[in-house]
Amino acid sequence: MSAAVATAERERTVTARHVGWGAIALGVVAWYLALPPILVRSFVPSVVLGVVAIGAGAWVLGRGESRLGWGAIAAGVIGAGGAVASTQSGVGHLQDVVTWSALFAAMLRFATPLLFGALGGIVSERSGVVNIGIEGMMLMGCYFGIYGADIGGSWVIGLLVAMIAGGVLALVHAVFSVTLRADQIVGGVAINLLALGVTGYLYVDRYGERGTPDDVARVPDVSLPGVRDIPFVGDAIGKTNLLTWLALVAVAVLGLVLFRTRFGLRLRAIGEHPRAAETVGLSVIRTRYLAVVLSGMLAALGGAYLSIGFLGSFTQNITAGRGYIALAVVICGKWRPSLALVFALLFGFSSAIAQRLPAFSESGAVLFQALPYVLTIVVVAGVIGRSRPPAAVGQPYTRE
Repeated sequence: MSAAVATAERERTVTARHVGWGAIALGVVAWYLALPPILVRSFVPSVVLGVVAIGAGAWVLGRGESRLGWGAIAAGVIGAGGAVASTQSGVGHLQDVVTWSALFAAMLRFATPLLFGALGGIVSERSGVVNIGIEGMMLMGCYFGIYGADIGGSWVIGLLVAMIAGGVLALVHAVFSVTLRADQIVGGVAINLLALGVTGYLYVDRYGERGTPDDVARVPDVSLPGVRDIPFVGDAIGKTNLLTWLALVAVAVLGLVLFRTRFGLRLRAIGEHPRAAETVGLSVIRTRYLAVVLSGMLAALGGAYLSIGFLGSFTQNITAGRGYIALAVVICGKWRPSLALVFALLFGFSSAIAQRLPAFSESGAVLFQALPYVLTIVVVAGVIGRSRPPAAVGQPYTRE
């Protein structure tokens, strides 16, 4: 009898989850109906779908799936509310803001630095070292990327100089966190402040009021033969920066390394049970140093993308908190590269849409820029308690 009860309970749970995800999808569809290219100009169908999603969410809530139930209710409310607002907006404004191919291309651009930073954070934290200093390492990559490209006349030199700078700063973090066993959170914040001061001083000292040169070598875009002529796909990915493709490749490579190689197994073992790992002959200290330095180099690539891949210039504090969003991507992605890609794209999409929302209201442009940060807070709050970090992350290791 107990086995039958347990089986029935599992089936009810699975059903509730399916209904919950279906309700979330209904909320998305409710808003999508009022957006290009469909552009239904009556909000009635969307409101009906939103109400159904809310009702389904309430049903899921009653079955004990609180997070999924509230998520479905929120999706229904947001979908119906967004559809009502969209039907009240002019078609011209909607078409200016919601051009899906352009939004997809912008999403990739904004997601690229977050993805490099998140991959760096995954490598470091999988070894047991919290790297709050990703923001600073990205900032170092920004400055030294454009500096290297300027003095070397090549974007390749710029990337190499950026990676070296990020690696050196990460090495400083490793010395304090691994060897001196300092508090890793405090050390990471200090690294960010150090990078802000160093890059600000060097920028003013070398470029002053003139700013960085306009003709600095930049990472090229990659044009895919035949793809640019395909509707939607060509506009979205037909011409994409080389570093964006490298970031996507890095996701696959890091996933294979972490979960399909001996080195990845050792890295994860050290992040989970360093004492047991050293008992079988693994060097905890050396592995953590390597992971933190590699983390800094990856984060610096994300920073270099901003300066010599995306913007083609450098200003003080150009990263503007992207390193912290990358840390949120690590947490939301449960320390897995594939899930980190999903959340990097989500935050990248929020940045892309925030850039286009001023078409509705120029006076609200500054407010719209806060959208990615608000979304970060909401998403991280939703996954707290559900993402399990490596067991030994943040804990200094002392040899016996």
